[in-house]
Amino acid sequence: MNYTEEINRLKKEKNAIILAHYYQIPEIQDIADFVGDSLGLAQKAAETDAEMIVFAGVHFMAETAKILNTNKKVLLPDLEAGCSLAASCPPLDFSKFRAKYPDHIVLSYINCTAGIKELSDVIVTSGNAVEIVESFPKDQKIIFAPDKNLGGYINNLTGREMVLWNGVCEVHDQLNTEAIIKLKMENPEAELVAHPECDGPVLALADMIGSTSAMLKHTQNSSASKFIVASETGILHQMQKNSPEKDFLVVPKDETCNCNDCEYMKLNTMEKLYKCLKNETPEITLPLDVMERAEKPITRMLDISREMGLI
Repeated sequence: MNYTEEINRLKKEKNAIILAHYYQIPEIQDIADFVGDSLGLAQKAAETDAEMIVFAGVHFMAETAKILNTNKKVLLPDLEAGCSLAASCPPLDFSKFRAKYPDHIVLSYINCTAGIKELSDVIVTSGNAVEIVESFPKDQKIIFAPDKNLGGYINNLTGREMVLWNGVCEVHDQLNTEAIIKLKMENPEAELVAHPECDGPVLALADMIGSTSAMLKHTQNSSASKFIVASETGILHQMQKNSPEKDFLVVPKDETCNCNDCEYMKLNTMEKLYKCLKNETPEITLPLDVMERAEKPITRMLDISREMGLI
């Protein structure tokens, strides 16, 4: 079967849109109507007039699309496509944690479940987190969840003392400084670009720190011809497409493997995407009251971003 032809046929027939994260396999990125990071995908999900949204990403992303499109059908090719970071912050535990700081507002990274979103005041992404934090007065007390690495990076950058939930993305947190130093020694002309979900020692070595979209844009515009990429392997596909004359080296996750794949992102395949469109399942559903509460901090993020000229 030619999955590309069949997916395009079904997409047109059902007035569906395919949204794909940068960490998806190249075939899915190439067939998607929009490829982006968390902020871009949230925007597209909010703006689309398609009757059906197929989200080639992970569960929390499809939840976000459903929260922003309560009356539309939202599908996820594989329901097992979860997220280690989102799983590190169970809503019941976080609710108890939050209760210890009654005078704090809650800013949560978009990489979290609907249950955490509804406990939050504002959602942020890696691309707008610093600006949104800085939009609040210096004396505003803040809890930041669930990524302690991103929260620590923001604290260091802004001089804030946000209270951090102890969660991490396993894909980014496992990258080690030894592997990076070795790559830098072997490729002294290369720039190191890193996602702020990496831990502090890795970020300290980076020439540029930013969201997936920001890293992509930087590699296009930089005069450097070689880059060491401290992030998930999937982003290299877009980097190579946009800058075919440049070289990209992904930081390995261990001493024997050059790949740094998110096992959850890579659960989605062209076959699953086809079956998902054909059968209109698995469908993402959430209670209406949960969606209403979770939508407020997402909308606030988008509103603040527009006011600050970020989108």
